[in-house]
Amino acid sequence: MTVRPPFRADIVGSFLRPAELAEARRQHAAGVLRSDALRAVEDTQIERLVGLESENGLRVATDGEFRRSWWHFDFFDHLDGVEIVELDHGIQFQGVQTKPRGIEISGPIGFSAQHPFLAHFRALQDAAAQTGATPKFTIPAPTVLDFRLEPGHIDAATYDGREAITDDLVQAYRDALAAFYDAGARYLQFDDTAWAYLCSDVELAKARERGIDTDGIADRYASMLTRILDGKPDDLVVTTHVCRGNFRSTWISSGGYEPVAEALLAGTPYDGYFLEYDSERAGGFEPLRFLPEGDKIVVLGLITTKTGELEDADAIRIRIDEAARFAPLEQLALSPQCGFASTEEGNALTEDEQWAKIRSVVDIAGSVWG
Repeated sequence: MTVRPPFRADIVGSFLRPAELAEARRQHAAGVLRSDALRAVEDTQIERLVGLESENGLRVATDGEFRRSWWHFDFFDHLDGVEIVELDHGIQFQGVQTKPRGIEISGPIGFSAQHPFLAHFRALQDAAAQTGATPKFTIPAPTVLDFRLEPGHIDAATYDGREAITDDLVQAYRDALAAFYDAGARYLQFDDTAWAYLCSDVELAKARERGIDTDGIADRYASMLTRILDGKPDDLVVTTHVCRGNFRSTWISSGGYEPVAEALLAGTPYDGYFLEYDSERAGGFEPLRFLPEGDKIVVLGLITTKTGELEDADAIRIRIDEAARFAPLEQLALSPQCGFASTEEGNALTEDEQWAKIRSVVDIAGSVWG
């Protein structure tokens, strides 16, 4: 097994919310439970989760995103100059729509030391220290903010259009990386739906309707991420998870990685790439040929989090062998395709099924890489 993350058996990040936590969040939203009491419940449930992650064979620990309602909006809402506002529509998945929320740029974008996710990381770090696991913290990628912005939601007095936000967005993320590193973080992940949407003609058409110039957008995003990641400390591992949509076991994007593979795998300085490969919507493994030789790792998301049915281990090993035709086996790893609860609603499976999936990832990775 690898010593440096991403590990041969790894995870994307989120887990199903326990009933006690879900009830506490409902009471807090209703004004019945105070913030400090909710935080105490969160602390207890995260400590329990970290213990379960270790007991089920993982060497990495996340906080399950237990303090969040959304995988992305909670982070963006606490950036300077960014607000989450109510829209007249949500994000459309297959047959279901999210709550009607969107991003508003109301002032200069920045990252401050008061961002609550820094305290969230420190709490995870303390919990992980009890098990010896490596704490991994997830935040949404800057490309998500850019891609999800809708027309009329940028303050004209601050920025002259969409492209004008880029420099401040890059600096905000550079400041975020520095702050997390100073807090002790050595394993971060940028969760990113934008790259998956660039593989979909349907989503590209929607982006153009939102005023996004999609010509050359993959190279533009690669440049943005390179500006952020260049110069990061050598002992800070930053990976990305390319998500195809994960809300109540539904999805958004279809299309293989071929349109973006070179720009993403060869054109961005990530240390690892969590790629979803749990369905035919992801296409084949041929795009992995763009992975440069060296230390970069592609983590194959072959175990679905959308259903509780356990995959056949032999079939997964065969698929890993197929992927190894296009990228060296030593540069591959295994994980679930996504988190189990990208939003607090969670996917349609039980906690027992969730942990069976994790044990399967650990067992299969052990049998493949030793």
